[in-house]
This record gives sequence, structure tokens and C-alpha cells, in this order.
Amino acid sequence: MRIETCYVCSGPCYPGHGITFVRNDAKVFKFCRGKCHKAFKNKLNPRKLKWTKAFRKAAGKEMAMDTSFDFERLRNRPVKYDRELMKKTVRSMERVQQVKESREKRFWEKRMEGNKEAVKQRDLAEVRQGLDLIVAPVAQKAAQTLPQRAVHRLKEKA
Repeated sequence: MRIETCYVCSGPCYPGHGITFVRNDAKVFKFCRGKCHKAFKNKLNPRKLKWTKAFRKAAGKEMAMDTSFDFERLRNRPVKYDRELMKKTVRSMERVQQVKESREKRFWEKRMEGNKEAVKQRDLAEVRQGLDLIVAPVAQKAAQTLPQRAVHRLKEKA
């Protein structure tokens, strides 16, 4: 049982699911759902569709190059069953997944570190805009009268 990857979105295509299209030159295309199949038929470029992994990698939102991707490569070499080899393989797969997750987390944190200040500024602007919703009307009136008094005092001194 092999889990294929979708030609358009790079998502998993489980056995018995999705659509398989075979072109005249015997090239096989697997699609996980009708949405991907339709995008392919309409000759849409997966790198320009925002919901695909190809777009996310091209836009720098996901890791594009990493040594952990070499473990996901398709291998068609038959290997004689060996219980110890299978145990080692499963253990190494778990370890590779841990390494990959930690690298992805580091990549995401590095990508988002400059975002905190922008989010803070956006939140402050939103609070300033809706200040009348937060502050009680009486307190707001008092805050407005204080600057007016200060302006009057400055005019009197001048």
C-alpha cells in the first residue's frame, strides 16, 4: 500500500481515493480530490494557486530545501523483508519526523519574528479608533475638558 502525492496540491492520495489521470504518453497524474483535478484540466499553475504547497514553498512560507526531505523520496527498489530492518526503519522515521517538526518550528519562528511589532501597531491603531467604545462617556468628557483648560491657561499666559 503506497500513499501517493497529489500532482496539484502535493497532499496525500490514499489508495482508493481521488482520481488518476493517464496521459497518452503514459504519464500518470494522481489527484486527491475533484478540486485538484479541475485545476489541472483548466491548466492552472500550482505555483500560482494560494492553497497549494507549491505556492507556499515558492512564496517562502514553507521550507523549500532541507535534508529531511530526502527521506520522503520515492524508492522503487524491492527489499527482502527483515524484521530488524523494519524496526530500525520505523524508529528512524519517527526520529526524522521529530527533526523535521523542530526545523519547521524554527523556520516559522524566524519568519514571524518581525511580525510581532506590526501586530502590536495594528492592535494599538484599532484601540485608538474604537476608544469611545472602551472608555466611559463621562471619563471621555473629562479627558476632553482637561486639554481645553490647558489651552486657556496657555492663552492667558501669552
